[in-house]
Amino acid sequence: MSKGFFITGTDTDAGKTTIALGLMAALQQQGLSVVAMKPVSAGCTKTLAGLRNDDAVQLMQQASLELPYAMVNPYAFETAIAPHIAAAQNNVTMRIAPLCRAYEKIAAQADVVIVEGAGGWQVPLNENETMADLATALGLSVINVVGLRLGCLSHALLTAESIAAHGLRHTAWVGNMLCADMVCATENIMTLKQRLPGECLGIVPFDVSLSHQQQTPSGRNIARHLKTCHLKTSSLFH
Repeated sequence: MSKGFFITGTDTDAGKTTIALGLMAALQQQGLSVVAMKPVSAGCTKTLAGLRNDDAVQLMQQASLELPYAMVNPYAFETAIAPHIAAAQNNVTMRIAPLCRAYEKIAAQADVVIVEGAGGWQVPLNENETMADLATALGLSVINVVGLRLGCLSHALLTAESIAAHGLRHTAWVGNMLCADMVCATENIMTLKQRLPGECLGIVPFDVSLSHQQQTPSGRNIARHLKTCHLKTSSLFH
């Protein structure tokens, strides 16, 4: 049985952290202990304790257990650029094996692990591997965060197609409204429901998504917009 889910998105800033926090809160409300992992981050702040990524910090704050930062976010880079470029600039070669070892240590301590990718599905990790290869190595079902804006249909369908090509399950998806006045939003959402595999866990409104970026609502506020009652025991775990 899988220990958790890999959260990907249709693009950078699709809202992966927003949805990850909501999923964590929803699963916690079902009585599960939930922790998170942000294997790779590019865009960190220098602190006395070292580099810290805001997304990783938020995930740690929502978690049921306190874990070392280095375990939650093993590869952290200061500059907000493509992770493999940031790694090269710091003379670092990212490898999947240590990320898998960190995941195993985390998974041993909780019921569910939410693993949030960096950028989109095919973001490079090194010369030969991508974020998709990491998800494959972890063997997790995938939840796709669709940033609802012009162009999202092709992005979402191509992501789902690539997930299947890697032999993984596009278990579910969440729509995250990225603008207040998306043209034909209802029609776009209906198209996604008709064409994307897996459950639609919900549509997060623009005001909730925006206010989360301003650090107003908690994971519980986001969870209100997600249908996750079946995440605990249904076929989403396999």
